[in-house]
Amino acid sequence: MTTLLAQRNWQRFWRSSAARIGSVLAIVLLLLALLAPILRPYDPTTDRDYLARLAAPSLQHWFGTDGLGRDIFTLVWYGIRTSLLVSGTSVGLGLAVGVILGLLAGYGRGISEGVINWLTDILLAFPSILLAIAIVTVTGPSLQSTMIAIGVVQIPIYIRLTRSMVLSLKEQEFVQAVRALGATSPRILWHHILPASLAPLIVQTSLSIGTATLEAAGLGFLGLGAQPPTPELGTMVADAFKAGYSFSAPWTILFPGLFITLIVLAFNLLGDGLRDSFDPRSER
Repeated sequence: MTTLLAQRNWQRFWRSSAARIGSVLAIVLLLLALLAPILRPYDPTTDRDYLARLAAPSLQHWFGTDGLGRDIFTLVWYGIRTSLLVSGTSVGLGLAVGVILGLLAGYGRGISEGVINWLTDILLAFPSILLAIAIVTVTGPSLQSTMIAIGVVQIPIYIRLTRSMVLSLKEQEFVQAVRALGATSPRILWHHILPASLAPLIVQTSLSIGTATLEAAGLGFLGLGAQPPTPELGTMVADAFKAGYSFSAPWTILFPGLFITLIVLAFNLLGDGLRDSFDPRSER
């Protein structure tokens, strides 16, 4: 039965145009991130050609160069790696903490539920980017601070989602049956309720990677993200604006912005495809 269900989900997933496009884009971007240290044409932190400052795209520099003579193709390549590292780590942090707290809030009663709900309401009261800026300001601008800030922003999303799934599942017949057989609360949560909640969590994780990428780029643009010499897409756009050559050398912002868009598009399309695959009503 499980194998048959998985086959049907896969068929629904692959019939979705959004799923196919998102999967291909996500795989290509992940491969680029993994191969960056192996196939790098230039060193993004040390290789500079001051005689080729702000050179237009050419066969030697496919995406042109920036104000320091650095190859933008290499910077973007490593920037993709940095963006995916930040978004993946921060979403993983938000997922891990949010799911645990959501399980406790949904299945438990009393003080723990009230405290978790109160904490969730506080975090959701702030716009996500403002909350991330506040956290980075306190902890200091760095790549690690960016991951923590964006991870904290993601936590209430997963608390709410997990809690709603627990509230709807804990009264289902299969949960009542295992409870009647003497299963403990931790076993019910981890072996029965959590597996039944994986589908919406997987979809939300894919969508959250796109959101986290935008937030990381926003922090980088404000100078609160990855610090030099670490290549980061938002920081590249900010450097072009600050130096005043964003209009005279548009390739310095075009290519970083394009790949930010591609990362967000890839994981949003992938999330849409996953949502369709887990929804039996999408089957035609």
